[in-house]
Amino acid sequence: MQFLGLRVLIKRIKAIRFMMADKSVPKRKKAVIIAGIIYLFLPIDIIPPILFPFGILDDIFVWILILWYLSSELDKYWIGEKPKDYSRKYRGKNIVDDVKYSVDEDSEPSQRGQD
Repeated sequence: MQFLGLRVLIKRIKAIRFMMADKSVPKRKKAVIIAGIIYLFLPIDIIPPILFPFGILDDIFVWILILWYLSSELDKYWIGEKPKDYSRKYRGKNIVDDVKYSVDEDSEPSQRGQD
């Protein structure tokens, strides 16, 4: 998977919103995003923002590291690999998987209960 392409980075940044809304994502991964946002807005940086072109570099570097660390998780949201969770929709219902059946159209319906 391509990492440093500008399109890929933009799509991963847009996918952060969907990842944060998903309840199946571990809290430690959400904490990494929150820590990155806090670091972005804190006045204390490794390189002070007064040194204009270089002051932004540490913030960009931190966010590239965050996007690299969460790349597999974020790719699920913009590529569409994230499986849907149907547990709420089918909660309390009996679902039977891997059942083979066939329907005979030639036979007549049975007349149960009419003896």
